[in-house]
Amino acid sequence: MNQDGEWQLDTPAFARICKALGHPARVRIVEHLKAIDRCICSELVQILPLAQSTVSQHLKVLKAAGLITGEVEGPRTCYCLDRQMLERFKRRADAF
Repeated sequence: MNQDGEWQLDTPAFARICKALGHPARVRIVEHLKAIDRCICSELVQILPLAQSTVSQHLKVLKAAGLITGEVEGPRTCYCLDRQMLERFKRRADAF
Protein backbone atom coordinates (compact mmCIF):
# COMPACT_ATOMS: atom_id res chain seq x y z
CA MET A 1 0.00 0.00 0.00
CA ASN A 2 1.31 3.49 -0.78
CA GLN A 3 1.10 6.65 1.34
CA ASP A 4 -2.38 7.42 -0.07
CA GLY A 5 -3.71 4.06 1.11
CA GLU A 6 -3.90 2.60 -2.42
CA TRP A 7 -2.71 -0.88 -3.24
CA GLN A 8 0.45 -0.80 -5.30
CA LEU A 9 1.04 -3.12 -8.20
CA ASP A 10 3.96 -5.39 -7.33
CA THR A 11 6.79 -6.00 -9.77
CA PRO A 12 5.73 -9.50 -10.91
CA ALA A 13 2.16 -8.32 -11.61
CA PHE A 14 3.46 -5.27 -13.45
CA ALA A 15 5.72 -7.49 -15.57
CA ARG A 16 2.83 -9.88 -16.38
CA ILE A 17 0.71 -6.99 -17.62
CA CYS A 18 3.58 -5.59 -19.68
CA LYS A 19 4.06 -9.00 -21.27
CA ALA A 20 0.32 -9.37 -21.91
CA LEU A 21 0.26 -5.99 -23.65
CA GLY A 22 3.17 -7.06 -25.84
CA HIS A 23 0.90 -8.11 -28.70
CA PRO A 24 -1.02 -5.62 -30.88
CA ALA A 25 -4.22 -7.68 -30.78
CA ARG A 26 -4.25 -7.67 -26.98
CA VAL A 27 -3.64 -3.92 -26.90
CA ARG A 28 -6.58 -3.50 -29.27
CA ILE A 29 -8.80 -5.68 -27.08
CA VAL A 30 -8.00 -3.59 -23.99
CA GLU A 31 -8.53 -0.35 -25.92
CA HIS A 32 -11.89 -1.60 -27.17
CA LEU A 33 -13.07 -2.69 -23.73
CA LYS A 34 -12.03 0.67 -22.29
CA ALA A 35 -13.77 2.62 -25.05
CA ILE A 36 -17.12 0.83 -24.90
CA ASP A 37 -17.22 0.89 -21.09
CA ARG A 38 -19.16 -2.37 -20.80
CA CYS A 39 -18.65 -6.11 -20.92
CA ILE A 40 -18.68 -7.99 -24.20
CA CYS A 41 -19.35 -11.58 -25.11
CA SER A 42 -18.73 -12.26 -28.78
CA GLU A 43 -18.16 -8.93 -30.55
CA LEU A 44 -14.38 -9.12 -30.55
CA VAL A 45 -14.30 -11.64 -33.37
CA GLN A 46 -16.19 -9.14 -35.54
CA ILE A 47 -13.84 -6.29 -34.58
CA LEU A 48 -10.51 -8.09 -34.90
CA PRO A 49 -9.48 -9.81 -38.12
CA LEU A 50 -8.67 -12.99 -36.20
CA ALA A 51 -10.17 -16.44 -35.78
CA GLN A 52 -12.34 -17.14 -32.73
CA SER A 53 -9.70 -19.48 -31.32
CA THR A 54 -7.01 -16.81 -31.65
CA VAL A 55 -9.17 -14.18 -29.95
CA SER A 56 -9.92 -16.68 -27.17
CA GLN A 57 -6.20 -17.26 -26.63
CA HIS A 58 -5.54 -13.50 -26.40
CA LEU A 59 -8.39 -13.15 -23.89
CA LYS A 60 -6.89 -15.97 -21.83
CA VAL A 61 -3.54 -14.14 -21.66
CA LEU A 62 -5.20 -10.85 -20.65
CA LYS A 63 -7.26 -12.62 -17.99
CA ALA A 64 -4.20 -14.39 -16.57
CA ALA A 65 -2.46 -11.00 -16.32
CA GLY A 66 -5.42 -9.60 -14.39
CA LEU A 67 -6.43 -6.96 -16.93
CA ILE A 68 -9.81 -8.48 -17.71
CA THR A 69 -12.32 -10.66 -15.96
CA GLY A 70 -14.46 -13.33 -17.56
CA GLU A 71 -17.85 -14.58 -16.46
CA VAL A 72 -19.57 -17.58 -17.99
CA GLU A 73 -23.08 -16.82 -19.23
CA GLY A 74 -24.60 -19.92 -20.72
CA PRO A 75 -22.52 -21.21 -23.63
CA ARG A 76 -20.28 -18.13 -23.76
CA THR A 77 -18.00 -16.06 -21.57
CA CYS A 78 -18.43 -12.31 -21.21
CA TYR A 79 -15.31 -10.24 -20.63
CA CYS A 80 -14.92 -6.96 -18.77
CA LEU A 81 -11.95 -4.68 -18.32
CA ASP A 82 -10.68 -4.59 -14.74
CA ARG A 83 -10.47 -0.81 -14.53
CA GLN A 84 -8.95 -0.83 -11.06
CA MET A 85 -6.09 -3.04 -12.24
CA LEU A 86 -5.60 -0.88 -15.33
CA GLU A 87 -5.36 2.24 -13.13
CA ARG A 88 -2.84 0.53 -10.84
CA PHE A 89 -0.81 -0.45 -13.91
CA LYS A 90 -0.92 3.10 -15.28
CA ARG A 91 0.24 4.57 -11.95
CA ARG A 92 3.13 2.12 -11.79
CA ALA A 93 4.09 2.86 -15.41
CA ASP A 94 3.96 6.61 -14.74
CA ALA A 95 6.52 6.11 -11.96
CA PHE A 96 9.23 5.31 -14.52
